[in-house]
Amino acid sequence: MSLIKNQLSPETPANAYVGFAMLSAAALLALVPTWLYAGEPFRSGLLLLCGFIAGAAATLAWRIRRTPRKIAQTIANIAVDKSLSWTDLATAIPDPAIVLDRASVVLNYNAAALSIFERLTEGRTLEHINRDPELIAAVTGAFETGEKRTAKLLSRGGLGQRFIATVAPFGGGAHHPAVAALITIHDESEQQRALEMRTDFVANASHELRTPLASVRGFIETLQGPARHDEAAHDRFLKIMGEQAERMTRLIDDLLLLSRVEEKANLNPTGQVRLNELLNEVVRSLTPAADERRITMTVEPETSSLLAKGERDELFQVFHNLIENAVKYGREGGSVKVHMTENDRDSVRKRVTITVTDDGLGIAPEHLPRLTERFYRVSTEHSRRIGGTGLGLAIVKHILSRHQGELSVESVVGRGTIFKVVLPKYK
Repeated sequence: MSLIKNQLSPETPANAYVGFAMLSAAALLALVPTWLYAGEPFRSGLLLLCGFIAGAAATLAWRIRRTPRKIAQTIANIAVDKSLSWTDLATAIPDPAIVLDRASVVLNYNAAALSIFERLTEGRTLEHINRDPELIAAVTGAFETGEKRTAKLLSRGGLGQRFIATVAPFGGGAHHPAVAALITIHDESEQQRALEMRTDFVANASHELRTPLASVRGFIETLQGPARHDEAAHDRFLKIMGEQAERMTRLIDDLLLLSRVEEKANLNPTGQVRLNELLNEVVRSLTPAADERRITMTVEPETSSLLAKGERDELFQVFHNLIENAVKYGREGGSVKVHMTENDRDSVRKRVTITVTDDGLGIAPEHLPRLTERFYRVSTEHSRRIGGTGLGLAIVKHILSRHQGELSVESVVGRGTIFKVVLPKYK
């Protein structure tokens, strides 16, 4: 049988296998009556012939068993080859994609690419669509070397967009040049903005820590030198050093808190918080600071059964930061009012609203959009003097984002400020 297998080429058509197998079976059937009526001398020869035919039939059957899989694969390959087009290739790519021939003429593109290149049209050369020298050089280099090239694209209209184009030649062989190239474009604007934010954050944090640290080091050097024996200077300098150390501690605590909040950004809170109890606890914790400035704090209504969906400790931090800001920046001898109500306008998404109102100096309109930025201060000097770190409202924003809440602010210069928090109601 191995001899028969070797004589049959793997490339032999499947219908030939079937024909040979049918002929072998017919031959075996034809030999049966011959066997019955033939004499003894002929039977041994017939036996060898039957064995040969049976072996051939078995081999052909084995070939036929493997053939359907090959036929199916061949049909699939033919179907792919016939149905594949430049349109299918470009459309299947989620990022902006353009297909070029060796003359840099556009063969096809997808809708995402048209949103970037407004003049993109089939049959036009790349130079007539985009004159970015780095992209043109990347396309030329890709065709010349047969290797991928990348290029940074210039943003349109100064919008701060950052695109990276990858040019991949294809369709060639080991000794043949590529016949076309696929350009895919990835928008890295968000990654770039995130990188810039991290860079600014590190720079601001370093600056905020360096300032009090430099002050402490300066007083230490003074105490070790000229004021070594000055008892009055000792007391005064140690008090300032203690204040600066406390400032650094507050800043580090806020940085750690902000980091913890960001780590849990994708975890939805599921607990329930009784708002009346929470707000009254916050007010009690801030009573000494309010008494020092003769500010009256009230929670309205005094009793309420409103429940918010969220994590108690984080919501405590939200309202502690907001009410503390109202006390610090409010008018001395004035008032801070905390009011909560149920928003029943939407029967599906039930919400609760809490407002914190002060009667201080107010905030100019140009500062309002940036209040929740890290280290942003309306008045840097005043904020540092009263112990602000510039991170309080950034922490509030991140916590409320995790709680699917909202923060808005209204302010009139000379009349005061209203911070409004909207939270999902616990069902």
